[in-house]
Amino acid sequence: MLQARELTKRYGAFLAVDRVNFAIERGEILGYLGPNGSGKSTTVNMVVGLLDSTSGSISLDGRTIGEDPVAYKRRIGYVPEEPYLYTQLTAGEYLTLAGTLRGIAPALLQHKIDELLRLFLLHDSRYAAMSAYSKGMRQRVLLAAALLHDPDVLVLDEPFSGLDVTAGLLFRALLTLLSAQGRMVLFSSHRLDVVQRVCSRVVILSHGRIVAEERVRGPADEHTVQSLEDVFVAVTAPEDYSALARDIFDVVRQT
Repeated sequence: MLQARELTKRYGAFLAVDRVNFAIERGEILGYLGPNGSGKSTTVNMVVGLLDSTSGSISLDGRTIGEDPVAYKRRIGYVPEEPYLYTQLTAGEYLTLAGTLRGIAPALLQHKIDELLRLFLLHDSRYAAMSAYSKGMRQRVLLAAALLHDPDVLVLDEPFSGLDVTAGLLFRALLTLLSAQGRMVLFSSHRLDVVQRVCSRVVILSHGRIVAEERVRGPADEHTVQSLEDVFVAVTAPEDYSALARDIFDVVRQT
């Protein structure tokens, strides 16, 4: 279980995050909602270890970050909102860097990279510098990097930003599979429609404090008018993204 207790972050007199409490059980996708400036990204940065809290704690399976920061971060995968990358590198070079830093054996790492580039539809662009990539392509590279080491916890900050519809469908199928396999997911967003489709529970943040916590009912029932995404799926007859998500999961699970 990932748990935040009385998590607080101050910048001088400004209170960015105020005594936030939440827990994510294994197999759960927790939506973390709030308007811009509510403290979502500050919370995410503390959860992934990029930012120290002023007070309070974050623990994973009962052990706080401070007990062993390196061991904690080995279990975390992170997809930031903005795809900041070393854009002079190719996707393969970037993933090699990420995997090497994660301590993945070279032969296994190269196999994983080859497969993930293919499955994320980046193989044809593998020799191009990422400066030529669209935002959606860069987002897919970040997702591949976050999954390379098969993390227990996946932290997502507006992960659908820049993704086209088909990539978004794949991403959602992959999240469903990761949840079914016992991974913990923190999903920070302001997209209520996406959160409703992928999350089992949400907490809502305002001015740095949690103001509500709700179970998500799930997709609209049969009496509701189809969403635009439903129409897109119906008319384009896309491939089985659950099967493709399974292929990706099988690659990242290899040891």
